[in-house]
Amino acid sequence: MNNLSSMKLLGLIVGVVILNIIILSPGLLGVSIGGESALETALGVTLLLVSLLVVLYGSYTLLFKPPAVTPVRDIRTHEDYIDALHHYRHIKVLSKDILLALDQLDRIEKKKATLLDVLSQRFDPTELSYRKFHSVIFEVEKLLYMNIRGILNKLSVFDASDFASIAKEHKFSSKLIQEKTALYNEYLSYVSGYIGANEEILLKLDKLLLEITLLGSSDYKDVEEMPCMKEIDVLIKQTKYYKEQT
Repeated sequence: MNNLSSMKLLGLIVGVVILNIIILSPGLLGVSIGGESALETALGVTLLLVSLLVVLYGSYTLLFKPPAVTPVRDIRTHEDYIDALHHYRHIKVLSKDILLALDQLDRIEKKKATLLDVLSQRFDPTELSYRKFHSVIFEVEKLLYMNIRGILNKLSVFDASDFASIAKEHKFSSKLIQEKTALYNEYLSYVSGYIGANEEILLKLDKLLLEITLLGSSDYKDVEEMPCMKEIDVLIKQTKYYKEQT
């Protein structure tokens, strides 16, 4: 349970308690349990039962009910991507991939922070080399998030329970089950492919960090000739070309 859910649940409980105190306190609204009037007693008992149901339903909604899935087109922030991936973490066949994707999101943040820190120590922000490195780092980050978005797009139409149910039904033909299995495996291969691409991106950032620390000059031409910078430039251009063609 996150902090927001905890605060909401606490607020709900406090609100219900205050409402009960106000209604059942002698001399306020005239409702009491065990008083002279049977109607008052019935109203008091009803209030307590309704209050209990409200607290139980609120607890279920905040603690156990899965949150609504945010449409992929509406995902914007780092936290949005994490929340969207968490929705699929309980699917058994995808659990390892989802955990790895979440780990990649964590690592990209740490690597970006480290790279920016090294850049600030190694270069002046006004230098052309600094701006080149800075731009490349954020372009590579965009590629990783684009791959995570690709995973979420595939998972938004993936139904593991649907596959499981048809696989258990012996009345279906083997051909139909084979086609279903092939489609199922295709979804998994797409997810694995995006995760593999992100691992390559993270590796390139590690190489870039090493090359920056070993760079003997801050000359812009030297930066352009760095092997990892060339690899990253090719990766960015290939991705942009692919997006234009799709």
